[in-house]
Amino acid sequence: MRRSHQEVAPLVWRALQTYLDSIPPGALSGYVACEGGLLPLDDEGWEDIRQDMLERPCPVSRSVYLREHIDQVGSYNFEYYGRRLDAPIFARDEYSTSAVSFTLPTGYLMEHGPARIRALALELARELPFSFGYASPVLVAPNYWWYAARGAVRALRDRYPGLDVYDLEETSRRLGTRARGVYWLTFLGQPLLGQLGGLESLRQRLPFSEMSFQALDGERALLTLGEWPDAIDTEQEPIPPQFPALARLLEPFMYEQEVSGWFFHDDKEGLEDMRRWIRRFCP
Repeated sequence: MRRSHQEVAPLVWRALQTYLDSIPPGALSGYVACEGGLLPLDDEGWEDIRQDMLERPCPVSRSVYLREHIDQVGSYNFEYYGRRLDAPIFARDEYSTSAVSFTLPTGYLMEHGPARIRALALELARELPFSFGYASPVLVAPNYWWYAARGAVRALRDRYPGLDVYDLEETSRRLGTRARGVYWLTFLGQPLLGQLGGLESLRQRLPFSEMSFQALDGERALLTLGEWPDAIDTEQEPIPPQFPALARLLEPFMYEQEVSGWFFHDDKEGLEDMRRWIRRFCP
């Protein structure tokens, strides 16, 4: 969201309540305190989070990280990075954004089905002023937890191009109003949707029976690339044609992410590796 923290924080807080209503009670049990350290997400912790997001002054930026377990990676996670885009540090920065992510375990998908996931994603996105967003199968690794397993992660991401690997903090500093890639659910807002010619133009240029197109309020749209999310095992199946077709349209608007050491290489080879992976569906 190319919007400032003070504008989006109340909307993100409401989306968080929707997420909490949709997951098991107590699924989130820990959070990262603003002064550092991990704390239990009890009543006092929730009040601390509420004040951090909605009441405390935010001179430059604000981050909130809630997770399933205090001492290990879990399947339920919430991350938020809000930035005051009017702060002097961002005055000439056209790429910083405020960003949020919500994760669910694979078991949630198998229990509730893809229609429920899609409905929840729509409900979360309804009030958020996004330019780009997505829902995808993903290796959940917030807060740089993948560093010790970079080799294994690279092998998985290369075999399963539908399996996302993300670093929300890094992406939120670089995305601007551009696209990050092609996903099972691809949310397009302004100005990106307009740059692509609008929803009707996309319908005509993407004539795939597997795809559905839904107009959303605020000149936004949701593109669904199939009934089920698919990690796409390239050793067992070809890449579905709707993925490269959409990637071809999005490629001029895809961003360049800075290389970070958490699972890519830290050199010039890493820059090219990152670029290839972000454009992995491009013909």
